[in-house]
Amino acid sequence: MKRISRSLVLLFLAAFSLQSCDDKDDVATSPNLQINNFIWRGLNEVYLWQADVPNLADDRFANQDALDSFLKGYSKPEDLFEDLLNKPESKYPNGDAIDRFSWIVDDYTVLEQELNGITKNSGIDFRLSRQASGSNNLVGYIRYIIPNSDASGKDIKRGDLFTSVNGTPLTVSNYEALLLNSDSYTLNLATYNGSSFVLNGKSVALTKTTLEENPILINKTITSGSHKIGYLMYNGFYADYDDDLNQAFGQLKTAGVTDFILDLRYNGGGSVRSSTRLASMITGQFTGQIFSKRQYNAKLMKDLTTEDLESLNERFVNIFDGTAVNSLNLTTVYVITTGNTASASEIIINGLKPYVNVIQIGETTVGKNVGSFTVYDSESLTKTNVNPTHKYAMQPLVFKITNAADFGDYTQGLVPNYIQQEYIDTYGVLGDASEPLLNLAISKITGATAKRIQNDEGLILPYFTDSKSMRRFGKEMYLESTPKEFLKH
Repeated sequence: MKRISRSLVLLFLAAFSLQSCDDKDDVATSPNLQINNFIWRGLNEVYLWQADVPNLADDRFANQDALDSFLKGYSKPEDLFEDLLNKPESKYPNGDAIDRFSWIVDDYTVLEQELNGITKNSGIDFRLSRQASGSNNLVGYIRYIIPNSDASGKDIKRGDLFTSVNGTPLTVSNYEALLLNSDSYTLNLATYNGSSFVLNGKSVALTKTTLEENPILINKTITSGSHKIGYLMYNGFYADYDDDLNQAFGQLKTAGVTDFILDLRYNGGGSVRSSTRLASMITGQFTGQIFSKRQYNAKLMKDLTTEDLESLNERFVNIFDGTAVNSLNLTTVYVITTGNTASASEIIINGLKPYVNVIQIGETTVGKNVGSFTVYDSESLTKTNVNPTHKYAMQPLVFKITNAADFGDYTQGLVPNYIQQEYIDTYGVLGDASEPLLNLAISKITGATAKRIQNDEGLILPYFTDSKSMRRFGKEMYLESTPKEFLKH
C-alpha cells in the first residue's frame, strides 16, 4: 500500500480533505460494500488510535480483494464501526473502555443539525437514574425547560419527577422506545415519599418539534455587598451562537461585573473554536497566547514542521468575524460543574488554568480530553462530492487536546475545589442566588457562609443517562472549520 504524501496529510488536517492512502482506491468497490469500505478507509486515515487496532493497519490487507473479504463479514455498518474502535464502551462497559465517544450515523443531515444544537425535541432536558442501586426501574427528573419549546408552555418545571411514560413504567430496556423514538408522549409524574417513587396523578403531554436551543439559558448580574457578580448558564458550545455569547458578555461588561460565575453543569461540549472564544471573553489579557493544543494520530503527525505544528494550536483572540471580543479581563473565574460537564466545557477549565485562578464548584466532570470532526464518504473524506448512494457519516475521535502547559491527562475527570452534589430534594431554581451550587459559588466570592444543605441519602440515585447523551451529542468536542494556517498547502 502506498503511503500518504506529506502535503496531503497537511491538507486533510486543514480542510479534512485527505486523499486515500492506498492502491485499493484504484479498484472499484462493489456497491454493497461501499459503506463498509468508507468506514474502514476513514478510520484507517484519521482515527486517533489507528495504530492500536490491528485491522486498521496499513499493511493488514494485501489488496482490495482481501479487504473486501473482511468487509463482507459485516451486514450492518454499525457493527463494523464498533469492531474497528479501540475498546469501545459498548464492549467494555465496566470502566475498561478506551474509546467512549466515537459514533456513526446513517443520516449526516441529523448529525449536522445536532452539532449546532438543532434537534427534534419536546423541550425538556432531563436525567434518568435507577430508582435504586441494581434496579432496572428508572426515574427521570427535569433539569431545565428549553425556552420556546412545547414544554415551555406546559405545567412542568425543573425538579419534577416522572417514572412512567404513556402509562408504562420506565425501565432500562424501554426508555429509548418511550422517550427517544416517539414524537409525542405523556409523562406520568411522580413524588418521592421518603422510601419510594409513587405516581401522583399528574401527567403532561409533550410533542417534539424541530428546536434550535440557544445555549445561553441565563445571563444576569447578582449584586452581593460590594460584589457585582456576573452569572452565565451556558449549555452548549454551538458556533452559530458565538455572536450572542459575545453580546451577553457585552452586557456583563457594561454592568461592571467584578466577579464571574460560569455554569457548565449541563454542558456536554461542542465547538473547540467556541470554547476558545469564550475563554477570550472571560479574560482578554492573553491575546495571541496558546489556549489549547491538538495532537492527531502518528500517521497524520509524521514529518510536520514547526510551522505545521503551530497551526494545531488554538490561541486567545480579541476579535472574531470582524467583531471585537467583549472581554472581562478577569484573573479569577468560578465554574460550576457536574458529572455531565464534558469536552469543550472541560477545555475551558483546563485551558484557563495556566493563566488565571479557576475555582471549580460542584461535581467531578466526565473526563473527555479527545475530540472529533465529521468524516463523510467521499474521496477527500469531506462533504465535497459526497457519495450520493447513502448518507452514512462518522464522528470518530481523531485528536487529543492539552492546555498550554501540555497537560491533558484528565480522563478520570476534573475534580472540584469545592464538592457539592445536586440532589433532587434541593434542586432549587436555576439563576436564583439560593440555588445550592450557585449559592456556594457566591459564598466563595463574598466570604459569606453558604446555605447549609440537608441531603436526603435516599435520593442519591445511580446515574443512568440523560437527554443529551441519548442524542449522542451529549459529550462532544469537534472542529467545524478549516484552520487558516493549512490553506497554503
